[in-house]
Amino acid sequence: MNQTFVVTTQFLENYGAHCEDGRFASSNHYWKMKGGSDYVVTGLDRIQDAVAFVCAVAMDNGIGGKEFPVEWKTYAEWEAVLPEDEDYREFLVGQCQHIDPSDASSYQKFLAK
Repeated sequence: MNQTFVVTTQFLENYGAHCEDGRFASSNHYWKMKGGSDYVVTGLDRIQDAVAFVCAVAMDNGIGGKEFPVEWKTYAEWEAVLPEDEDYREFLVGQCQHIDPSDASSYQKFLAK
């Protein structure tokens, strides 16, 4: 039985890669935590598969930035802890990226990164 999951990612940006080589070996790295994304994943039965699917389509591991999963929940669990402020709730729900492994058009844009 397919469920709906939310996988939250964290993005790190390497400011050192903007003006230098950004590498640890040359001490030109300067990583900063940035925002992330919430991916609403449908079409799968298990949360482990949802996390792996987000990794496959959205994870980045470059010298200028890294994006990786940091939290995963069922949609019901995620929705239950959203803030009470209706406008902010609507914003958070609206900013989600909806992806489904059976619908390539839902995730194709992430593969082009």
